[in-house]
Amino acid sequence: MGDSKEGGAESPPVGAAAGEGLSLLSQGESEEPSAQGSALFLGGNEVKSRAVVKYSSAPPRTAFARLEEKTDLKLPPANWLRESAKLGPAGTTILGNSKKSKPFSSFGMAYDFIDSVGNDVDVVSDSENIKKLLKIPYSKSHVSMAVHRIGRTLLLDELDIQELFMRSSQTGDWTWLKEFYQRLIDQKWQRKKKSKEHWYQKAILSKFLYYSINGDGAAQPVPSAAEQQESSSSDQTNDSDGASWPAPFEMPSSVSEDPSASSQGNEPLEPSYIVGHVASASKEQNLTTLFNDGENSQGLKNDFVRNILWTFEDIHMLVGSNMPIFGGGRYPAVSLRLRDNNKPINVLTGIDYWLDNLICNVPELVMCFHVNGIVQKYEMIKTEEIPNLENSNFSTKVIKDIAQNILSFLKSNCTKEGHTYWLFKASGSDIVKLYDLTTLCEETEDKYQNPFTMPVAILLYKVACNMMMKKNQNKKHYGTIRTLLLNCVKLLDKSRHPQIIASANYMLSELFQLDEPKKEESSESPLNENSDESYSEEEEEMPDSDENGSYSTSSDPSDDNKAVAIIKSVGELSVPEKYKSIHQIRPSCTFPVCHDTEERCRLVLSYVLEGLKSVDSSIKKESDLPAADPNTPIPLKYEDESTRGGPEGLEKQMALFLDKMGSLQKGNYSSQSGMIPGSWQHKMKLQLILKSSKAYYVLSDAAMSLQKYGRALRYIKLALQSHDTYCCLCTNMLSEVLLFLSQYLTLCGDIQLMLAQNANNRAAHLEEFNYQTKEDQEILHSLHRESSCQGFAWATDLSTDLESQLSVSCKCYEAANEILQFSDLKSQNPEHYVQVLKRMGNIRNEIGVFYMNQAAALQSERVVSKSVSPAEQQLWKKSFSCFEKGIHNFESIDDATNAALLLCNTGRLMRICAQAHCGAGDEFKREFSPEEGLYYNKAVDYYLKALRSLGTRDIHPAVWDSVNWELSTTYFTMATLQQDYAPLSRKAQEQIEKEVSEAMMKSLKYCDVDSVSARQPLCQYRAATIHHRLASMYHSCLRNQVGDEHLRKQHRVLADLHYSKAVKLFQLLRDAPCELLRVQLERVAFAEFQMTSQNSNVGKLKTLSGALDIMVRTKHAFQLIRKELVEEFDQPKSDESTPAADSSPSLNREEVIKLLSIFESRLSFLLLQSIKLLSSTKKKTRVLGSCSSTPTAGYK
Repeated sequence: MGDSKEGGAESPPVGAAAGEGLSLLSQGESEEPSAQGSALFLGGNEVKSRAVVKYSSAPPRTAFARLEEKTDLKLPPANWLRESAKLGPAGTTILGNSKKSKPFSSFGMAYDFIDSVGNDVDVVSDSENIKKLLKIPYSKSHVSMAVHRIGRTLLLDELDIQELFMRSSQTGDWTWLKEFYQRLIDQKWQRKKKSKEHWYQKAILSKFLYYSINGDGAAQPVPSAAEQQESSSSDQTNDSDGASWPAPFEMPSSVSEDPSASSQGNEPLEPSYIVGHVASASKEQNLTTLFNDGENSQGLKNDFVRNILWTFEDIHMLVGSNMPIFGGGRYPAVSLRLRDNNKPINVLTGIDYWLDNLICNVPELVMCFHVNGIVQKYEMIKTEEIPNLENSNFSTKVIKDIAQNILSFLKSNCTKEGHTYWLFKASGSDIVKLYDLTTLCEETEDKYQNPFTMPVAILLYKVACNMMMKKNQNKKHYGTIRTLLLNCVKLLDKSRHPQIIASANYMLSELFQLDEPKKEESSESPLNENSDESYSEEEEEMPDSDENGSYSTSSDPSDDNKAVAIIKSVGELSVPEKYKSIHQIRPSCTFPVCHDTEERCRLVLSYVLEGLKSVDSSIKKESDLPAADPNTPIPLKYEDESTRGGPEGLEKQMALFLDKMGSLQKGNYSSQSGMIPGSWQHKMKLQLILKSSKAYYVLSDAAMSLQKYGRALRYIKLALQSHDTYCCLCTNMLSEVLLFLSQYLTLCGDIQLMLAQNANNRAAHLEEFNYQTKEDQEILHSLHRESSCQGFAWATDLSTDLESQLSVSCKCYEAANEILQFSDLKSQNPEHYVQVLKRMGNIRNEIGVFYMNQAAALQSERVVSKSVSPAEQQLWKKSFSCFEKGIHNFESIDDATNAALLLCNTGRLMRICAQAHCGAGDEFKREFSPEEGLYYNKAVDYYLKALRSLGTRDIHPAVWDSVNWELSTTYFTMATLQQDYAPLSRKAQEQIEKEVSEAMMKSLKYCDVDSVSARQPLCQYRAATIHHRLASMYHSCLRNQVGDEHLRKQHRVLADLHYSKAVKLFQLLRDAPCELLRVQLERVAFAEFQMTSQNSNVGKLKTLSGALDIMVRTKHAFQLIRKELVEEFDQPKSDESTPAADSSPSLNREEVIKLLSIFESRLSFLLLQSIKLLSSTKKKTRVLGSCSSTPTAGYK
C-alpha cells in the first residue's frame, strides 16, 4: 500500500453520543484518506480528541481471528515471522515486532512533515514517549527524554541512558555525560539487564498476533527449533541494539575534513542526508535546489507505520505509532491486546490502552485473556469505557491537565533553538529535572560531541527553507526564520559543513528585502505581534516561583544547580493550569529584521561574506589565485585625464563592452578558481555574488540620495565588479540579471553627472571614493578569485575633468540602453526603458550646453575683428549633435516638454553662432551680416518647433512661457541689430525699415505683458522698449522722408501711437524712470518737429500746449529718480555692494544729469516759443481790431 496523504473531517458537535461521534472505516477499507474526529465523554469528564492520519504504510485492515479456547500461545503458528501479502510493505512492523524506536525518530517525522514543524504543531514524538510523559504522576519508572525546540514545536525522543553509556564504554563518546550522570544523579550506575519474563511475554505476544491474522498461514511449515532459537536471539539483539546511538556526526569517509582536499565533482561535500532549498533573488516560489534528498540515512528515517496529527484539547501533536489495528466483522477497527488473566489491569495499563486508541482513533479494544499462554476468553471494551475499568479508574480531565502542564513546563524552559535538553526523572523519584546538554557539552574539549547537533542543525535549516518557500509567507515570521538559520550556523563546524553554512548565510541575506522603503522601527511593529513565533535565541525565562509552578533554580540542597528547571513533585502536574498557558509563554521579543537602508545592506553583506568564505574554503587550493592578504586594500584606480585618453578612449571601451554582452548571450564561462559549472559551489557563489551586487547597488542609491557622491561611486563600482564576476561565472545569463546591470549602469551615470555638477567638493568626494571597509576588501578578494573585475572600469573611475565625467555618464546611459535591446528587455520593462532614454536625453543636453558654453567663452576671448575660429565651429558641431540626439531621445518616448527644452537650447546655440559672426569686420563699418540673419532665422525655427512640440500652454506653462520669451528675444535682437547696424550696402532703407517693423511686431506678439508672473516686469520693459524703438524709427523716417504725404501721415500716426504705448508701459515699471523720461523728451522733440511744419499760430500754440503737457507729466519720472537717489545716498557704506546687485539704468547719474539738461533746455525752448506766439497773436489781434472798425461800420 502506498503512502497516504492527509484527509480529514470536522469533529462532531460537543454533546453528540460517543458512538455517533466516531465515524469508522469499514472492514478492508484503507485508513489512509480518512481522518476522523471524535469528542469523547468519559466518566462525566469531557476531553476533546481529534486524529488525522497524515501517512500510513499499513495494508488494508485484516479481520482478526478469534482463537479457540485452550489455544497454546507458547507454540509458534505456521506463519510466525513469515512474510505475507496481508502484512504489506510494513512487514512485521504492523504486528509490533519492530526494533525499538530509534533515537532520532522525531526528526524522521519532522523531515517528512516539515510544513507542520515550527508553526502548527506543538509536539513531534513517538506515541510511546507521549504516553510515558502523561503517566509520570502515576508511575515510579524513570523518564529520560531528549527535547529540542524548533520554532514553537518541541521534538521529543527517548534518551536511553543505558544504551548510551554502553556505547560510551565501547567508543569513548558521551563520556562527559556519563561522568555528569554518575556525579550528580546516580553514582553507582550499572547496566540493568532485562529479565527472562520480559522476553517470554514479548514472544507470546508476537505469536498471538500472528495467530490472530485471519489467513491460511498453516500452509507454511513450522520453523524448526534452531530457527526459533535464532529468531529469539535475533529478537533479543534487536531490542538491545536496535536503538543504537550513532557516533557524533562526521563527514563521510569519501570526504576529507581538510577543506584543502575537498572535491567538487560528483562526490558530495556534505553527508547524504542533507536536504534543502534556497530562495531565489526575487521570487520566493522559484527555488534553487542545492542539495540532494537523502535524509533517510544515519538513523533519520521515519519508520512508523502511521503518522498521525493528534489534537488533544488545545495541544497539536504529530505522533508516530506502530500499534496493530484489526478489523473484526461488525467491528471495522479494533485494537488487540493480550492480558494475563492472573494480573488485573492497573491504572498505567488503562492509560496506555486509552491513549493508544485515542491517538489511532480506534473506538474499541479487544482483550484476549490467557493463563500461562493458554487462551481463556475474549472481552470487548469501548474506548470511552476504558477509564472506568475496575482497578484502572482514572480521570481523563487529569490526563488533560498533565498534558497541558508538561507542555507549558517544557516550552517555558526549552527556549534555545539548537540546544539539546534532557528531561530526566529517576526511578522511584518524584522530582523531574531539565538539563541543557548543549551547554554542558560546550564545557568539554569537543563541543561537537553531541550526536544531536547535526540532526538538529539540518532540521533547523529545513524548517527555515520551508518557511522561506511559502508563497504567501507573512513577513512577521522573518524573525523566526532568521533565528532558525542563525542557530543552525552556530551549531555547525564551518570546516566540515561549508555547503550548509553557505546556503544558510545566503538565506539569511534573502530575509532582508533590499528594495523595501525605509521604515521607522516601532515597538508596535507587527513583527512583535505573535508571541509564540517571535523570539530571541538569547532570552532566558525567569520562572515565577508562585504562579509558574514549583520548578526553580533555588539553592535547595535537593536541587541540582546544573538543571535549567526542576519540578519538585510530579503531583503538581495534575493540578489544573498549574503552569502558564502555552499561548502566553513567549514574551514579545524578536530579532530585529527591518533596519534603515544602510544597516540592512551591511547585514546582507556580512552574511554574503560568510557564505563566500564557506564556498571558497571548499574549492581546491591548488587552483586558487596566488595568495593575497585580504587585509590589504585592493587599490581603486584614480587616474588623471591625461593618462586615460579622454572621452575618445571610451568609444573603444564601449565597443569591448558590447562584444562582451554579445558573448554573454552565447553562455561563455570562465573562472580563475577552477570551479566546475553546475557544482554546488558554482551555484551558490553565483547567488551570493548577485546578492552582493544588489546590496551595493542599494547602498549606492542611498548614498546618492544623501549627496555623498564619492561614496555612491565606490558602492556602484563594487556592485559592477560583483556583476562582472557574475557574468564571468554565469553559463546562462537571465534577462532579470541583465536588467539589474542596466539599472546599475543607469545609477552610475547619475552619479558621474552629479560629480560633474559638484566639482567644488572634489577632494571630499575623492576621499570617500578611496575609503574601503575590511568587509568590502574581503568580498572583493573573493571576487578576484574568479575574475579581474575590470569589465566596468571605464564607468567607475573618478575623473578630474568635467568633459570626461559628462562623457562617462553618457556612455553609462548608452550602455544601459544597449543592454535593454537584448532579450527584448525594452518591451518587458517599459518604465525603466523610458527612464534610461530620459537620462540619455538629459545628459546629451548637459554635454550640449557644456560645449555651447565653451564656444561662448572662446567667442568672448576672441578679438572683435577676428573671424570665427575652427575650434569654435568644432564646438558648435559637437553641441548641435548632442542636442539633436537628445531631442530624438525625448521624441521617441513622447516627452514633449523636454524635447521643447532641447529645441530651445538649440535655438540658443544658433543665436551664439549668429553673435560670433557679428564681430567680424570694422566696428565703424559694421552692418548686419547675412550669416547673422541666417543663424537668427534658424534660431527662430527651433523656437517655433519647440512651441509646436508643446502644442498648448496647458502642457507645461513654465516651459511654454520660457520658449515664448526666448523667441521674443530672438526677434527683438534681430530687429535691434538691423535697426542699429542697417545693411544699407545690400538693402534699401524702406526694406530694412519694413523688416525691422515686422521683427519688432513678432517680438511683441510673443511677449506676454498681461500674465502675472515673475517675468511680467521684463515683458513689460521689453514691450515698452519695442514701442519706443518703433516710435523712434517712424520719427526718424518722418524727419528724413520727402514727398509722399500719405506715407508721412502714416508714419506720424504710428510714431505718436507707439510713443503713447511706450509711455503707458514704462509708467507701470518702477525701475525705469530714465527710460520714461527719455521717451517723454522724444515725444516733445516729435511735437517740436511737427510744429516746424505748421503755418498757423493757432496750430503751433496747440502743439506747444501738448508738448508742455508732456513736460508736466514727467513729474512721475522725476519722483522715481529722486526716490532712488535718496535711497542710494542713505544706504551705509558697508552695503555699497548691494546696490550693484540691483543696479538699473535709473542709477546711472551721468544719464540722469544728461536727461535733466535736455529737459531744462527743451522746457525753456517751449516756454519761450509759447511766449513769442502768444505775444505775436495779441499784437495781430489789436491791429486787426483797429483796422476793421470803420469799414465794418460803413458796411453796416
